[in-house]
Amino acid sequence: MEKFSYTHHAHPQYIESLYKDFLADPQSVDESWRKFFEGFDFARAIGGKTDVDSEHLQKEFKVLNLIHGYRTRGHLFTKTNPVRTRRQYSPTLNLQNFGLSEKDLDTVFQAGSEIGIGPALLREITDHLKQTYCRSIGVEFMYIRHPARISWLKDKMESTRNTPDFSIEEKRHILQKLNQAVIFENFLHTKYVGQKRFSLQGGETLIPGLDAIIQKGADMGISEFVIGMPHRGRLNVLANILNKSYEEIFSEFEGDVYADSVFSGDVKYHLGYSGEIVTRNGHKVALHLAPNPSHLEAVDPVAEGIAKARADRKYGGDYTKIAPVLIHGDAAIAGQGVVYEVIQMSQLPAYHTGGTIHLVINNQLGFTTNYLEARSGTYCTDVAKVTLSPVFHVNADDVEEVVYAIRLAMEYRQTFHTDVFIDLLGYRKYGHNEGDEPRFTQPKLYKIIADHPDPREIYNQKLLQIGAVERGLAEEMETQFREMLQKQMDEVKGRKAPTNPVNKKESGNQNQRTRFDYESVFPTAVKKKKLLDLGEKIFTIPEEVKIFKKLRRIYNHQRDKFLKRQIADWSIAEFLVYATLLDEGVPIRLCGQDSRRGTFSNRHAVLLNEETEEEYIPLKKAETETGKFRIYNSLLSEYAALGFEYGYACATPHGLTVWEAQFGDFANGAQIIIDQFITVAESRWEWMNGIVLYLPHGYEGQGPEHSSARIERFLTLCARNNMTLANCTTPANFFHLLRRHIKMPFRAPLVIFTPKSLLRHPRCVSPISEFTKGGFRTVIYDDSVEAQKTKTVLICSGKIYYELDEQRQNLKRDDVAIVRLEQLYPLPENGILKLKKFYPQAKKFIWVQEEPENMGALSFLLRKLYPKFPFEYIARKEDASPATGYMRRHTAEQQEILEKAFSL
Repeated sequence: MEKFSYTHHAHPQYIESLYKDFLADPQSVDESWRKFFEGFDFARAIGGKTDVDSEHLQKEFKVLNLIHGYRTRGHLFTKTNPVRTRRQYSPTLNLQNFGLSEKDLDTVFQAGSEIGIGPALLREITDHLKQTYCRSIGVEFMYIRHPARISWLKDKMESTRNTPDFSIEEKRHILQKLNQAVIFENFLHTKYVGQKRFSLQGGETLIPGLDAIIQKGADMGISEFVIGMPHRGRLNVLANILNKSYEEIFSEFEGDVYADSVFSGDVKYHLGYSGEIVTRNGHKVALHLAPNPSHLEAVDPVAEGIAKARADRKYGGDYTKIAPVLIHGDAAIAGQGVVYEVIQMSQLPAYHTGGTIHLVINNQLGFTTNYLEARSGTYCTDVAKVTLSPVFHVNADDVEEVVYAIRLAMEYRQTFHTDVFIDLLGYRKYGHNEGDEPRFTQPKLYKIIADHPDPREIYNQKLLQIGAVERGLAEEMETQFREMLQKQMDEVKGRKAPTNPVNKKESGNQNQRTRFDYESVFPTAVKKKKLLDLGEKIFTIPEEVKIFKKLRRIYNHQRDKFLKRQIADWSIAEFLVYATLLDEGVPIRLCGQDSRRGTFSNRHAVLLNEETEEEYIPLKKAETETGKFRIYNSLLSEYAALGFEYGYACATPHGLTVWEAQFGDFANGAQIIIDQFITVAESRWEWMNGIVLYLPHGYEGQGPEHSSARIERFLTLCARNNMTLANCTTPANFFHLLRRHIKMPFRAPLVIFTPKSLLRHPRCVSPISEFTKGGFRTVIYDDSVEAQKTKTVLICSGKIYYELDEQRQNLKRDDVAIVRLEQLYPLPENGILKLKKFYPQAKKFIWVQEEPENMGALSFLLRKLYPKFPFEYIARKEDASPATGYMRRHTAEQQEILEKAFSL
């Protein structure tokens, strides 16, 4: 527990009592009080005093309260806004509000020792505090509940007065980066008039700020940065931080980069990039900027997932070697809920990345929305308080303070491995984009901005005044930089558009996927002995592992079922596919809501000691040097949680990364990640990803939010074999599907509509022979009836197969075949079309689905199969809701489907 400190409010009588205790026994009081009283006695001895000055002692503590006031509220009274007058807050930090007056300014107070300047005049103490907490930097940090962190920040800031002291060489470097940022924007503005680029103008100090993160981070051992950011300022970051060539950027402005590409592409300010730079001190640093959609903050969890994966794979979980950097807009960080989700992830074991540097480009407005309409909190960064992260509010016109604050933030991150926020208060020189007119909505503000000098000019004048640089240096830098930009732009304009500029390696992924024969059986079988050996390992729980008796019975039952009876239900098949992949060196990460146990109490992948709650994970027995098994319960999130796993999968191309929804119905909470990343990233950004989604789906009378994973929505997103959708009906086929996914020579997302009731269905089992031969079957023909006698062929997908089969047996219908469509996309058209030959006497082909006719796969199949394969269909009546909430109605609807299937 944190001890009471003398820097808190204290009653004078209590102080005198403590002082008497100190005189009697110095060890009887807290160390902080002891140090203060020792200093006070020293001051008295020098002054020749013999009696305790009670009034002065009380004022000492009023000064301490003043110091505490500056630390806690100084950020409210800073000079951090370059174009607006700050809002007024009360009470202020005036001496009178602390029981002091101007008469006390020339009195020496021992309290000066608290801020590191020793006994000092009150005038000197207040000057020190104002310089530290109320100039170009305001800091929120006193809410942090860790005394060591507060002390660290106080010592760092108060020892330097939050005032940078850079060498001449450092100042020139800062000027150079600022010159690049400002001139690059000015050049684009004059050369590509009217083209959208979402300029950084008004916030150009971001560039020397990012450079400071990299330089300082590299000096502290960081080898790699993963950056997520929106479109504003992105081109400048690409050019002047990641060293993407100006030539490439100009080519994108000319519009010829994807002239003959099979990819649909994206606008230039959404593109990602990776590169390597060498810092001023000779460190090699890898930089990755993730591509992003226009959906603000959607890239945040993706960047975090990439950083986590690279930390796991490359650095063995050493987060001092890699750091994520997220760049936000002020309106977005305050308004987009995914930010809160990501920040809540930061200290959770499943998502921890060692602390994120958050940079806010604070334009003080959204598109046209004033900041007073955009949030209820004082600051756009108030979400930082959720994780007790410090926030540095910095005047973005003061580039040295920006660099100083960012270096301090980087050092804090490397020391405490938590998030830290830097709020760069600037402005947006033009409208939301370069064709927008901001004076419609902020006329007064934009009058001020029109006459406001840019940060480069401000800094150049400052350097000239102190004699840090020679006159004309900034103009020389500008001239050289402009000439270089002009030369590269002329070269781009003077050449023909490339005919096929797509990266060969990445286009090869698409070519492989397009040519891949999804309908042939891709070999994924495992030898029987290997399966039995792995089964023995993972289903045998040692007696010394003291787990809940019911769990031991479950494992013993599964062990006997597989090893003795040699059959596998869904849970056994899932464990087997993980074990075989781990044994082959494939790393596995499975994360979702309640995934360690399983929503339906179906997995039990993590067993707890009844007494100590120590974890025992049976699948770790199958691990190899590279094949590691990680399974986590996610926080109660879909949006950020799926985004994180998507990012993790991006950086783990040869691993199995699975996100599991609690119910498939809840996946639409992550719709932005599905729509803007999973389904289109390769087409837009040439970004491959093998993420797997488990979406429990099936109509069992659990209501409209626990029945449908919205198969129809996923099918509308399918094109060019961009992903695989499957709805398996046997444990063995599920086993082969996942193994095929890993063994295929390319990466593409896999969405599996996983079962619920089938997890314990007595007939939903597979013999071991189905695991030891063949592979995934996209269509399962019915071999339980004679093909020549079949008059009707029912085609279905998922668990309704078992209900149809039971109905068939009850009616003793041997003239009806039930064919299972296991892979919904890419649609196995040949397998479907061959049904006519396989069942030559069939008069009817009927698609049967549980979903309403405006949902499920029906519309997709009609579009894909008509007129070459005419079929009838049976489904629930169209409805706005996926399912009824009444069990009796559900049962009646389900029975109607079954009766229709055998009456047509």
